[in-house]
Amino acid sequence: MNTPSPLVAIIGAGSIGVAFAIVFARAGWRVRLQDPDTRRLQLAHEEINSRCVELQHYGLLQETPETLNARVELCSDLASAVAGARLIQECAPERLELKIELFRQFDCLAPHDAILASSSSALTASSFADTLPGRSRCLVAHPGNPPYLLPVIEIVPAPFTDPQHVERAMALYTEAGLSPVRLNKEIEGFVFNRLQGALLREAYCLVRDGVSSVADIDKVVSQGLGLRWTFMGPFETVDLNTRGGIGSHALKMGPAYARMGAERGQHDPWTHDLVAKVEAQRRALVPLQDWEQRVAWRDRALMERARDELKRQLK
Repeated sequence: MNTPSPLVAIIGAGSIGVAFAIVFARAGWRVRLQDPDTRRLQLAHEEINSRCVELQHYGLLQETPETLNARVELCSDLASAVAGARLIQECAPERLELKIELFRQFDCLAPHDAILASSSSALTASSFADTLPGRSRCLVAHPGNPPYLLPVIEIVPAPFTDPQHVERAMALYTEAGLSPVRLNKEIEGFVFNRLQGALLREAYCLVRDGVSSVADIDKVVSQGLGLRWTFMGPFETVDLNTRGGIGSHALKMGPAYARMGAERGQHDPWTHDLVAKVEAQRRALVPLQDWEQRVAWRDRALMERARDELKRQLK
């Protein structure tokens, strides 16, 4: 007997809702896409198809756009959309009062064992699900945008979220082809937007202070920092930039970064204990005796990207 495909209800047919529909349909799930705006629903299948055609052009689909679109059922009624769903993925606008009302309805209408997840970019589950009888199954699942191209998704439980439901959510998103990251505690903006926000704040300040232009700041990121960040994060970047690893980097550059932070009114020094904690985690991932090999790996990855860019320019 064939096991039926999982069913996800996506609430909100805007850009994130449509993108999530592609993610789950591509994974073979049955999808119900709900929105009270009939015009938005009418456009959904067309948007899904056009994005899938692009994915197919780049070899990123194993099935036809028509096959994926056929897995997506459009619904205007909320109760019909959530009936029988294993996962409710809320993709409504970032308005607290709206999320409070939607999660109240989810808690009443959805199956008792369904995970209730919000795509919120900054609002925490505690802010919109705290008073619900079924709050133990509520959490935030914040994706990169668009999630069918950026697989990372932040799983942010509230203090009241049952750990078993968190593990179930991690498993479901993994099954759907995403790469879930579990946060240890709630914080506004989570990890994704806090990191993005830190860079944006400094970029705005550099423009304000006449240090650089918008175009040149974008160039520094896209042709410098961003090239490395396509395959490694900030800790690994500085770990490989300095012989001796991240501990040596902190010793040499920590005071300068502290002065730069203080200039912006931020006083968060890299203390000895904090550096030791970060260094221990990096060395567990890449022992210092493997540092040279990892640096060579970084350089090969950058060479591959330089080669691919040259080929693109020569076409």
